[in-house]
Amino acid sequence: MTTASSSFKIANRSVGEWISSLPTLIILLITIFVASGEIIHSQLLRVGEATWEEYFLLRGAGVVGEPTCDRNPDIDEQVRRTVIQREADMADDPLADMFGTDIDEDAIRRSIERSVQVCNERWQRFERIEERVTPGVKAFRTVEVGVSRMITTIGESRRTLLTLLVLICAATATMSRHHIAIRPVRTVRDHYVSTIALLSANTLLFVSAVQYRERQLMSIAEGISVSHYGLNLIWITGFGVLAAINIYHLVKPPKDLEQGGNYGKALLTIPLYGFMSLSAGSRFMLDGYYHGMSVYLGMMMEHSTMFLNLALYIWIGMMLKQTRMAQLVFNVLRPWKMSPELLCFVVLLVTAVPTAYTGASGIFVIAAGAVIYSELMRAGARPQMALATTAMSGSMGVVLRPCLLVVIIAALNNQVTTAELFGSGIKIFFLTAFLFFIYSQFARKEPARIAPFREALPESIRRLRPLIPYVVLMAAVIMFFNHVLDRRLDEFSAPIILPVVLLSILIYEYVFSKKSADQLGLELEDTAGGDPRPTGFEPALRRATNETTGHIGALLMLMALSVSVGGIIERTGLMEAMPTDFASVWVAAALLMLVLVGIGMIMDPYGAVILVNATIAQVAFAAGIDPLHFWMMTLVAFELGYLTPPVALNHLLTRQVVGDDEVEKAKLTTGSFWDRYEKFLLPIAVMLTALITVTFLPLWFDGLHEWLFQKVGRG
Repeated sequence: MTTASSSFKIANRSVGEWISSLPTLIILLITIFVASGEIIHSQLLRVGEATWEEYFLLRGAGVVGEPTCDRNPDIDEQVRRTVIQREADMADDPLADMFGTDIDEDAIRRSIERSVQVCNERWQRFERIEERVTPGVKAFRTVEVGVSRMITTIGESRRTLLTLLVLICAATATMSRHHIAIRPVRTVRDHYVSTIALLSANTLLFVSAVQYRERQLMSIAEGISVSHYGLNLIWITGFGVLAAINIYHLVKPPKDLEQGGNYGKALLTIPLYGFMSLSAGSRFMLDGYYHGMSVYLGMMMEHSTMFLNLALYIWIGMMLKQTRMAQLVFNVLRPWKMSPELLCFVVLLVTAVPTAYTGASGIFVIAAGAVIYSELMRAGARPQMALATTAMSGSMGVVLRPCLLVVIIAALNNQVTTAELFGSGIKIFFLTAFLFFIYSQFARKEPARIAPFREALPESIRRLRPLIPYVVLMAAVIMFFNHVLDRRLDEFSAPIILPVVLLSILIYEYVFSKKSADQLGLELEDTAGGDPRPTGFEPALRRATNETTGHIGALLMLMALSVSVGGIIERTGLMEAMPTDFASVWVAAALLMLVLVGIGMIMDPYGAVILVNATIAQVAFAAGIDPLHFWMMTLVAFELGYLTPPVALNHLLTRQVVGDDEVEKAKLTTGSFWDRYEKFLLPIAVMLTALITVTFLPLWFDGLHEWLFQKVGRG
């Protein structure tokens, strides 16, 4: 996906790249700088303290003024003045006789002497520090303090950075028609229905932002302090730009549209965030809460670090897509000549780890879905099964370390920790993988096969050789952060370390790897879809950022409006209507399971987690469901929701990367019901079985509950 299609170029870059991709790249790099800058600053302080004793005091030399107290006062004179002042105060106090009129001069003298002693200590410390401030200390302090101030200044602007990122990328996705919808726009009627609906949705957002500003002005007039006042002007401008783009599309529709169409299918071309904006905005207006969507956008800004990290994960995924790593891994698997079903199983196992490291299921589908689908088709997989596996490739690893979604759950709750969640998650991962293996084998159309070890193993090992430099390079970057910056790769540092890893790989790949692969006689193909690969680091980075911009706009707008949908659910009291007293924990688990799947079908994972934490979680805990058990249920239920129509977000993202024409060709009109709808039925069967198992079996067997949801001791 390109950010703009324009023949006019400046410095060999399109106008779209200058006004969308470049600002996006700058914001992402600033986000990395702020987070890594905090790590660097802490290391600078550690180096300073190790090099100069009392560096924390030395860094203030020349900045903190000298003490203002008198180190050699006339103590007798001060005692005399204090006594006179006390006598004057008692003379003016009508109640002084009640408390006594004696003045203890010795106590006054001791107090003054202690003050003089403290003053002398201040002077001595000041002089000692000034004497020890060498040119080296001054130079180091200048760097350290400069880094600190820069990080603090930029770090305080995270909300502004996120707002700009969302709106710039949303404008790009709108201009390129890249928002997520159930059906693509094909006909003239599709175009007008979709565009008019989006214009209405963006107009509601614009009106909400304007109303919110009016509320802010009223609060200021009443003397009430308003935080982040200027941020709302950015939202107003951004939503106005989105509406203007919609008007432009109405005036100038695409030339390749088919004639005709019907309104039923046309409604399905409306982007999901448009449906959310129309439903939330209209509901808020009926309640007289005209600025409601802007209020909930403000709540999204409360988690600005989380959403900026999510944008980084999308960028990581798009850079991964530009590398040859996925195809090199498939090169290793190819000599085994596995049957399609067995290869699908192996692919899901292999893709679970990058899914966890790219933050969420949809991001990995966008990053590697095209390669996965094409390789499975090449191995002889049925189109429906290849689509099912591609959609599921982003679902298996969401319970593994260091998935951002799990980190958010732990951050919102003090009942569970990341260690506990990931500990249970890996067990559920293997359960889900086993279930996929069983279902896929029952659905196979030919006998299972695999090449003999004596034939496949030597060739597979030979094909591992091109991957060795990648492993070494990744290990080098991780070790640098670990040993030099004292920051190991975990769920908290992954959004910062992984972009550096991918940037290093891009530099390596376009300098060395193709030559090395040619020498080894290995096959390296272009990406699926026939897109030519960039021929250098800068083109690869630019292409990755171009794709990142559109995907950030599509996903973050969907997430932003999901928060508003969550607001509707809260305000209508739908969750409060749920019973709080259940006949048994089994009834509670069954009802909660259905509700969680429903939420997963209509909301993005991050907005859904925030909603569930604020509403359903407490109901589950009160019903006797263990917090760790509940959140594992939630994660599996969400993934089932993302794979289940009518929305099926992972399938929509699969269609985006595989191509509408390819998905249409995969449809069958003959065969059994399973054959015709396997791309939906196989993932649903796997995840539904996993959900039922995770929900009910631990309630039945205490030993299983204890093993599956083990608690980690806390100090």
